[in-house]
Amino acid sequence: MGGMFRNRTEAGQRLGELLARFAVHRPVVLALPRGGVPVGREVADALDAPLDVLLVRKLGVPRQPELAMGAIGEGGVRVLNDEVIRAVGVPERDLAKVEARETEELERRVHMFRGDRPQIEVDGRVVVVVDDGLATGATAQAALRVARARGARTLVLAVPVAPPDTLAHLAADADEIVAAEVHQPFGSIGDWYRDFRQTTDEQVLSALDPAAP
Repeated sequence: MGGMFRNRTEAGQRLGELLARFAVHRPVVLALPRGGVPVGREVADALDAPLDVLLVRKLGVPRQPELAMGAIGEGGVRVLNDEVIRAVGVPERDLAKVEARETEELERRVHMFRGDRPQIEVDGRVVVVVDDGLATGATAQAALRVARARGARTLVLAVPVAPPDTLAHLAADADEIVAAEVHQPFGSIGDWYRDFRQTTDEQVLSALDPAAP
């Protein structure tokens, strides 16, 4: 299957080309750390738009952390996947434990990636939300709801690769969805990259630096 994209930089460049028509609207690009930020950097450069992080945390099922049972975002936004919670049988106390841990990590990342810099204002703006790919879409859904809660006028979800059912599920939360590749069967996001090494915190900060006010 693998190798649709050389790396996240190439994926972002391809997305930037697909999103070129939005440049006239002077959008804000919000990227999901860590992997979405190098993709978002290329998109922001292509659209001559400011780049900021949109911080959300996936709530992974205990003992199966890759399986998302929901996500949380800045501003107390919480999205749960009731289907997964029911299917796996996650007790309320386990959910609360995971949520407490991820809330702590969310606050740590807000401090680390944004520091004292204020969030870029999105009220009334066209907002492009970028990640490096979608699987279940739980994190992206939380991200879209956070952006909407902050007053985004038009929400565009932009990803290099995703399965069609996930995109259909997210259609209610985004005004438009742009994906460079849509595939079923899907596998995992990493299957569609030749280089899918984990993005480091340092790479995130470096990608954000040109957009610092």
